[in-house]
Amino acid sequence: MATIKDVAAMAGISYTTVSHVVNKTRPVSEPVRLKVEEAIARLDYVPSAVARSLKAKSTATIGLLVANSLNPYFAELARGIEDYCERNNYCVILCNCDDDPDKQRNYVRVLLEKRVDGLVVASAGGDLGLASGLTGVRTPMVIVDRSLEGIDADLVRIDHEQGAYLATRHLLDLGHRAVACIGGPAITSVAQLRLAGYLRALSEAGIAPQAHWMVESDFSCTGGYEAANRLLAADPPSAVFACNDMMGIGVLRAAAERQIRVPEQLSVIGFDDVQMSRYVYPALTTVGQSILQLGETAAQVLLRRIATPGRSVEQLIVAPSLVLRESTGPHGAIALHGLQQSIG
Repeated sequence: MATIKDVAAMAGISYTTVSHVVNKTRPVSEPVRLKVEEAIARLDYVPSAVARSLKAKSTATIGLLVANSLNPYFAELARGIEDYCERNNYCVILCNCDDDPDKQRNYVRVLLEKRVDGLVVASAGGDLGLASGLTGVRTPMVIVDRSLEGIDADLVRIDHEQGAYLATRHLLDLGHRAVACIGGPAITSVAQLRLAGYLRALSEAGIAPQAHWMVESDFSCTGGYEAANRLLAADPPSAVFACNDMMGIGVLRAAAERQIRVPEQLSVIGFDDVQMSRYVYPALTTVGQSILQLGETAAQVLLRRIATPGRSVEQLIVAPSLVLRESTGPHGAIALHGLQQSIG
């Protein structure tokens, strides 16, 4: 790999002059500039980003750690972050942690060694494992999705408890009383808050929660599918709140295999509003907020932190909204439809 000294030797010009041409730090004569550019082209010389960053004390690079890049939620989040950073002349290095806190810790170390200007961390593993991997990090950082005890960093997340409450309340308002909940890993605050919203809605409606209708899963399509099969095997509920859209899509698959009609025989609602949820059949009713916008907001908060490191810590809690589609309907709708047909 060619160095700046190789360029200087080929052009027959001093190292310092070549540096001025490359970095545009001082005007040089046109003939000298052309000689340097010709040598750069012949040697295929690329300036060292590390050297430039040491001098400028900035790499204009952001590290983004996501839990699972196969999950559309993180893909959409990453796109929002990347779009905002690109508009502001920052590059993004994406690291997929595969829900593995050890892998995440390794990536954090590598990114810090590469002198990224900031980090966006979109959770992997339980809260304690995630927090331990970030303890001591002094680089500007934004946490997306959940707050972490002992980590003094900016936070951007949706109101998980309120969103779960809205989802469950919607099912109750449709007349459902046998409402099941498929949650995420209980060791995460996201799953705990969403379960709390579900329980609050039941409590307000005077409905005692049933332990066999609260199933822990892993926020994946497969997890939702397997949990739904357990729920539908015996004493099935009339409605299911899946604590994210991917599990909700798994529920739709399990219902279809059992020839259970959605929403006539089973209402299903998700959480997050990933773009895919619009295109499954039936289209998934859900709660959430624009994930792209959430990503842009996280990037905006991080760039503010990089520009003014002494600012007080920000905590942005985004209010979710109900997104009505085709997978929820009134309890007893199939019986009512049959009655109308017989009258007709």
